[in-house]
Amino acid sequence: MTRHLVVVGHGMVGHRLVESLRARDTTGDWRITVLGEEAHPAYDRVALSSYVDGKTAEELALGGHDDELVQVRLGDPVVALDRDIRRVTTASGSTLRYDALVLATGSTPFVPPVPGRDLPGCFVYRTLDDLDAIKAAAAATIARPGPGRRSAVVVGGGLLGLEAARAMRLLGLSPQVVEIAPRLLPVQVDEGGGVLLRTLVEAQGLAVRCGVSVAGIERDGDRLLARLSDGVELDADLVVFSAGIRAADALARASGLPVGERGGVLVDQRCRTADENVWAVGECAALEGRTYGLVAPGYAMAEVVTDRLLGGAATMAAAELDMSTRLKLLGVDVASFGDAHASTEGALEVVVDDPVAGSYAKLVVSRPGTGAPTLLGGIFVGDASKYAALRPLVGSPLPADPVAMIAPGGVELGADALPDAAQICSCNAVTKGAIRTAIAAGAHDVPAIKACTRAGTSCGSCVPMLKTLLTQSGVEVSKALCEHFAHSRAELFEIIAGAGIRTFSELVERHGTGRGCDVCKPAVASILASLGTGHVLAGEQAALQDTNDHFLANLQRNGTYSVVPRIPGGEVTPAGLIAIGEVARDFGLYTKITGGQRIDLFGARVEQLPAIWKRLVDAGFESGHAYGKALRTVKSCVGTTWCRYGVQDSVGLAIALELRYRGLRSPHKIKSGVSGCARECAEARSKDFGVIATENGWNLYVGGNGGFTPRHADLLVTDVDTETLVRIIDRFLMFYVRTADRLQRTAAWIEAIDGGLDHLRAVIVEDSLGICADLEAAMAAHVAGYSDEWAGVLADEEKLARFVSFVNAPDAPDPTVSFVSERGQPVPVPVGMPELVR
Repeated sequence: MTRHLVVVGHGMVGHRLVESLRARDTTGDWRITVLGEEAHPAYDRVALSSYVDGKTAEELALGGHDDELVQVRLGDPVVALDRDIRRVTTASGSTLRYDALVLATGSTPFVPPVPGRDLPGCFVYRTLDDLDAIKAAAAATIARPGPGRRSAVVVGGGLLGLEAARAMRLLGLSPQVVEIAPRLLPVQVDEGGGVLLRTLVEAQGLAVRCGVSVAGIERDGDRLLARLSDGVELDADLVVFSAGIRAADALARASGLPVGERGGVLVDQRCRTADENVWAVGECAALEGRTYGLVAPGYAMAEVVTDRLLGGAATMAAAELDMSTRLKLLGVDVASFGDAHASTEGALEVVVDDPVAGSYAKLVVSRPGTGAPTLLGGIFVGDASKYAALRPLVGSPLPADPVAMIAPGGVELGADALPDAAQICSCNAVTKGAIRTAIAAGAHDVPAIKACTRAGTSCGSCVPMLKTLLTQSGVEVSKALCEHFAHSRAELFEIIAGAGIRTFSELVERHGTGRGCDVCKPAVASILASLGTGHVLAGEQAALQDTNDHFLANLQRNGTYSVVPRIPGGEVTPAGLIAIGEVARDFGLYTKITGGQRIDLFGARVEQLPAIWKRLVDAGFESGHAYGKALRTVKSCVGTTWCRYGVQDSVGLAIALELRYRGLRSPHKIKSGVSGCARECAEARSKDFGVIATENGWNLYVGGNGGFTPRHADLLVTDVDTETLVRIIDRFLMFYVRTADRLQRTAAWIEAIDGGLDHLRAVIVEDSLGICADLEAAMAAHVAGYSDEWAGVLADEEKLARFVSFVNAPDAPDPTVSFVSERGQPVPVPVGMPELVR
């Protein structure tokens, strides 16, 4: 007999419940109706901030339920529950009877009772609709005329608060975080970790105020004024409340269901409420009187309810829930797991705190008895690389001394040390044994493991462990660059260099198959350019380039290109600024100062590029390689030239480094920075290689970057003189160019190296492989052979002939390209806008 299940809420946990039930209900006993409050289908709320960073609602969506037994109704929340007759009523007036009801209503943002919290310009940070409103307000703020920075006050320094601060920065605002607790992430980290976390976050230019609250908000002209409890007043264009959540239990309360002292629908170990026909899962459920604001406990509850609905006997206890968290906030790695705050009686804390290296590690262990101490929990800030291996050991005896397990250069714990019962993926409760079984059944790559176990499909922190388990199971992970080459990029580099190959056709004929593709052609083109085999648009090489390199410019969304002249170290003369301004004016280009201290000129048509660059080259500029996988910029502060805190000439060094490494083709783009003191105004530690001045010389950091996965760089050498510094950077860059995989940033490259940073230091500082002289010679050859690519184009009629929109009408502009004016500058006509005026 078919029974009817009503799921109230269509968030991540409700979605998981439906997926799980349909996968296991082989007889089709349950017909499911899902009633969602939001107009959007279930989406990945964990990745909510990526909606600001360019992802669309469709990309965040978790996928529909393509099933005739499942009906999803969005934007029609349940407003009344009659448990006596088992019926719900929705906002639209519809009524539905149920045999079983699951409350998956999630939570609502907690907004402190601050006077003025309802003023225009105040927002919460919880849903896609919230972010749409924030994005619109931020855009209006930035467009508003008038001087001064645009700022936002973020109320709350927890997980969502720091995510909100990052989102404000992405939207062009300057965020200030106000946290009532004495530290950031008070739930996840302890006092020691909080001190370092704040230092690392503030080093990225984020203002943080802990131990204070917002006492009131009031209008101040067309802006807001936030008054803090310590008397400080903060000007703001937006105020975003992200101070925690409260269980959305109003429906349960109204129907008479018991709730916890601090909210949440009370459920037993079956996730059942006081009504035998009503269940609750996720953030709205209070298991043993406590609610849980993470997705992993919600998923575990969904699995228990699924089992019970199908006649099983599954249960769960609060002690079984995995509250571990790993995340990267504003480029800072943070992780906590188990009893991170040592609340267990007799627990001991083992701490390795290295503020110089920017890392904090703590293990919580049981008091040792006759055997090895048991791991109870831990915290990592700055470097969470050991989290994946240690978290599954919670509740197990440690295989080595706890200090050695978290100290730099200490014991490296592999997957082979973990028992099969250890959870590799805490988000989806997938054990090592389940993954090994999947591999044995034919899941021989990470996507296959994800598909059949769900491991790695949520936060993704366990993916490196999945790769390790594949290797340990005897599965050979292919190194092939693509279907045309069985070799990795690093192997192809050695083949091309060793055999003196100078064309793609020669390489594919001798070492590959077919004609190549859009994967291997640009990769080989990069290798050939790295080895100095001629201009990138000369002969056969021109056909290998990707879209940007094809025209030595960045393709934009409306089919035009951007022009970025190199400005080494950010230093430019007034005459140079005038020349750039005149070019922008005469060609009608949009101008913008980039984060790398350069000037970007947007809106150039293909046929205009040579004329634009002729003017720029004549004015002394050269290609900035913004289009290529090459060195982009070496950012600098003003150093000792102007700054009263500077201890070295950061501008001079930045210019020297940028001129030395300009044009160096590499597996991925490279960015650098030089800071004249420890205040780090050039943000050097967020770069692929960064230099920070000391009283005694320079500190070199490597492997930092922004992009999809921001990461702080690691300290490689300290207090070296300029000559030594340049020599080590030469070696680092050439070793990266030779050995990194295709499109692999320096951060991922170092993480993938066997032995990581220690091995890298041994190779390029201590010369353990005896290759440093060769690396230095290769860099010297690059420096000696450098020539400006655009100057080379302008001097060659054959290359110039490429720059046309239409081959049969070389001087005709592209008629599909049109602009409107915003803030006095030309911008592309918005998609779908029929007129040229708005």
